[in-house]
Amino acid sequence: MQEDEVQVVASDALRFIEVSVTEPANDDLAISPSFIDPIELESLGLILEFSLKVHTTHQFYCWTQGVLQGLIRHELLICALRKGDSSAFHVDSFSTTSTQSTLINGLFSQDASLVPHLIKVWETNQFQPVILDIRKENLIADSGLGRELNRIEASELLVHGTHDANGKLVSLFVFASRAGTNASRKLNLVKLLVPTLHAAWVHTQLVRPASLANTPPESRRADALTLREKEILNWIYRGKSNIEIGLILGLSPFTVKNDVQKILRRLNVLNRAQAVGKALALRLFDGVSQA
Repeated sequence: MQEDEVQVVASDALRFIEVSVTEPANDDLAISPSFIDPIELESLGLILEFSLKVHTTHQFYCWTQGVLQGLIRHELLICALRKGDSSAFHVDSFSTTSTQSTLINGLFSQDASLVPHLIKVWETNQFQPVILDIRKENLIADSGLGRELNRIEASELLVHGTHDANGKLVSLFVFASRAGTNASRKLNLVKLLVPTLHAAWVHTQLVRPASLANTPPESRRADALTLREKEILNWIYRGKSNIEIGLILGLSPFTVKNDVQKILRRLNVLNRAQAVGKALALRLFDGVSQA
């Protein structure tokens, strides 16, 4: 190839690159699933930045149920990590609803129909994120997990994961939400976020023993809080205000406020969201009535 021909090819390539990175050529691109608007891009940057500050389970809870919710709305997030070469999973779930994480974790680990189906669909889709509506696809009847998701009206599942060099699943993440919440463009967003989600969650598993070792003994024990304080925290977890909690428990809002302050001090956290996250990590809700 002559030198002048090389220059022409290079010039054409540069023009192609310039067109590719400039403003969309038409309005269709702005509504395509792969296009990220400036607000989403800013949110994505904040999420990635905050992920670097996640070191414990309750920080992971605050991160996923806080800044991440702004980009990918969900009622429940299930995180599953395969245990070595077995078919078993280590499972954690995070939600701002009244769903018990221990219940979801157990149902996911024992499920023999819905979970294998989610994995198969994801693998068949060449490890790309997928969206399924478990009601429309009749995936509820034979699955305890499916029935529980349907009960909390989180029937639409946005599924993505990670795999090793041999194409074997390493981790699976399920964003469960109400039908119609996960638009198609969320597929591209979750594709960008899952590697960071995986890294942050696995990091909390690695540092958990050290973090608990540095925590005062009273906050490591299941009896770190009184029964009433556990009940108040449980109602906070279920989205109730101090006034509503007072009406439920027969207490004045002032008494509830004082108890909330005691809870924050005992758990060594700054706010209600952090308190809920730490309570989930320490399993403080186990045995607390959900009536």
